[in-house]
Amino acid sequence: MKTALRSKNVLTPSGIREAVIVIENGLIKEVLNYSVEIKCEITDYGELVIMPGLIDTHVHINEPGRTEWEGFETATKSAAAGGITMLVDMPLNSSPVTTTIESFNEKAEAAKNKLYVDCGFYGGLIPENINELKGLIESGVFGLKAFMVDSGIEDFPFVNENDLRKAFTVISVYNIPLLVHAEIDCGFEKISGHDEYSYNSFLSKRPDEWEIKAIELLIKLCREFNFHIHIVHLSSSEAIELIKDAKKEGLKLTVETCPHYLVFSSDEITGNDTRYKCTPPIRNTANREKLWTAIKEGVIDFIVSDHSPCDPDLKCLEEGNFEKAWGGISGLQLGLSAVWTEAGKRGFSIEDISRMMSRNTALFTGLENIAGKIENGFEANLTVFDPDKKFIVKEENLFHKHKITPYSGKELIGTVEATYLRGKMIFSKGEIVSSPTGEINKSLNIYGV
Repeated sequence: MKTALRSKNVLTPSGIREAVIVIENGLIKEVLNYSVEIKCEITDYGELVIMPGLIDTHVHINEPGRTEWEGFETATKSAAAGGITMLVDMPLNSSPVTTTIESFNEKAEAAKNKLYVDCGFYGGLIPENINELKGLIESGVFGLKAFMVDSGIEDFPFVNENDLRKAFTVISVYNIPLLVHAEIDCGFEKISGHDEYSYNSFLSKRPDEWEIKAIELLIKLCREFNFHIHIVHLSSSEAIELIKDAKKEGLKLTVETCPHYLVFSSDEITGNDTRYKCTPPIRNTANREKLWTAIKEGVIDFIVSDHSPCDPDLKCLEEGNFEKAWGGISGLQLGLSAVWTEAGKRGFSIEDISRMMSRNTALFTGLENIAGKIENGFEANLTVFDPDKKFIVKEENLFHKHKITPYSGKELIGTVEATYLRGKMIFSKGEIVSSPTGEINKSLNIYGV
């Protein structure tokens, strides 16, 4: 079946232009001039931007085992509402964690008939599962994820340098990245009047030094093993020069950051509001601006959500205790709007944001020949975006299983008006309008052929 979408603002590889996107069998068949007559059903989006669907490569869906925190149905509905057409799920906080072939198969089975967008998976690297890594990789995971500090999940212990070296001897023959939560517990200097109900006290316990020490070690290993290492959720701007030098050296190092580090500032977090707790932590305003500069300079490769929800009781909202509260932020549905709101203030274009949230994540997953572009032969995964429309974040409009988020009540600019998965509308005007037609994606090129 042939259909078409028309707009005066279609984001193509050559820039934004007036165009008609012709879709057939789920693929983009042609991108034609705006005025061309097409003999098929055409949806005209006027001045709205039609851009490639976003790809979010850092999401904690938590199913199976902790589906009361989040699940495939609610997470992928939320993604569709946020203009995202593919997710990659982290190996925790599900139960069991995805550290064996058996647990990988259990997770894939749990996802069946629940996906409103496409979904891939990472495997986990922990000290005890070196013998499982080969099987996990060959099962089609998009990468392996490790922590260098306590993950908060007992079944997912952190690795040290020796563990990483052992892992590299197994995985170095494959063409996948090792994703690392880059913090090493170096201890901290207890501030005077430390208060477990104070954000500033919490922040003082996760100093920049933790990230810097971890990144220094990862750069050393990246150089030694010539392997692709990816730093997840960079928070500290003090590590930027290290990363910049490593990239100039030609090392296989990539880096992501997240909307909450680009939108919020510790200078603006008041009282005991545990909605803002995440690790690494949200740092001050000067730090935030340096992260934006690193994006502009290409030091940071892309922006992803690190959507990490939990049961509301675990956020300890009434008590306001940062020591006890779960560290994670829910923002999957709001990422594009949140980033665009702040990016516009700093001179970024919609092309820049699409590159950071779609094209570069397509490259990271090895799907650059089928996703992340509006081009002939690519999958018709598309987001229709109004870059000028403002809205107030209301919990009742979120598809996340739990609505607690620090974005509540915040005014954002830019709304997702519709989302298409392989040419089929899945979200429109605030509503999910399709059945779950998402697919499980697997890594296509683990041997680097």
